Amino acid sequence: MLVVALIAGGAGGLAGTLLNPVGGGADEDESQSSHMNEPPPEAPERDPETVAGVAQRVSPSVVHIMSADPRIPHTGSGFVIEGDYVVTNHHVAEPMEEGIHIEYSDGSTSEATVVGTEPEYDLAVLSLEDPHDVEPLEFGDSEEAIVGDEVIAIGAPLGLAGTVTQGIISALDRPVGSEEGGSQFYAIQTDAAINPGNSGGPLVDVQGRVIGVNSMIVTMNDVVGEPQGNIGLGFAVPATDAQGVVSSLVEDGGEAESEYADLGVALDTESPIAGAVIDDDGVDSGGPADEAGLEPGDVLVEFDGRRINSGQELMAMLRDFAPGDEVEVDYERDGDNESTTVTLGSSQD
Repeated sequence: MLVVALIAGGAGGLAGTLLNPVGGGADEDESQSSHMNEPPPEAPERDPETVAGVAQRVSPSVVHIMSADPRIPHTGSGFVIEGDYVVTNHHVAEPMEEGIHIEYSDGSTSEATVVGTEPEYDLAVLSLEDPHDVEPLEFGDSEEAIVGDEVIAIGAPLGLAGTVTQGIISALDRPVGSEEGGSQFYAIQTDAAINPGNSGGPLVDVQGRVIGVNSMIVTMNDVVGEPQGNIGLGFAVPATDAQGVVSSLVEDGGEAESEYADLGVALDTESPIAGAVIDDDGVDSGGPADEAGLEPGDVLVEFDGRRINSGQELMAMLRDFAPGDEVEVDYERDGDNESTTVTLGSSQD
């Protein structure tokens, strides 16, 4: 399990770096390609399925997100979808309590309001007050993605709006969690360079379809302990998950909370022990884990037959289950190996 840094940007630098907090390839039918913007008439012509061609046609629909309060040095990225909505990250939208300012690639602007957010998947939907005439981006089928597929990231790293980077899908179903513990999901891993400020921007395929929503990176510290930027390990919320969350937020007006399976425990995410360690006083009285006989200090090592490497990984695993599911859990207690069956509860309980 990777504990990674959210990538909202700070004005003029790396303030948000470490917070302690596809479709298939180009051989698909052209009829499946997204409706995209026409390239600027003054721009040299490029094949639509080259990186340059995709960038020309997708970039007008990618926006730079800033706080309406200039005293808040917090920025991110997003992209326009059908209905004059903008998709971005929860961690981009959440700090902008004084209003949100949107800037398009041609310099035109709009104010925006938050429709709703989903912290578990680090997603948010904004509504544009004065939408610009751009083609909405379409979600692709991330379940059809394979390792090695070419992808393109577009956003505003370090406030540099309209930045385009290219790479491949490096891995799929990578369990990741933010250091703050608010977001855990199975991500698309990419080596396309994404940095603070890329948060919420699209990761698109060579047809211009959104395959993922850029959210997190792994960083390494320099010799004085300061976090560095991109090292080729970036993570995006898969489009299939993002589309479901976004649709729910739009349809429910951002009011209804999603329901997820819940184990009824608090985990020690700082523990160096392999597995998911239940924290002291970390078992909810009468909850699923309590009913199954689990206790504080137990180390959960397998969940439904799948090895657990960390607490964050277990939290991501829970996304594959629904409240009421019965799951076999293997655990260690005082050096002994034990097993129990847990009936999962609901995150809304």
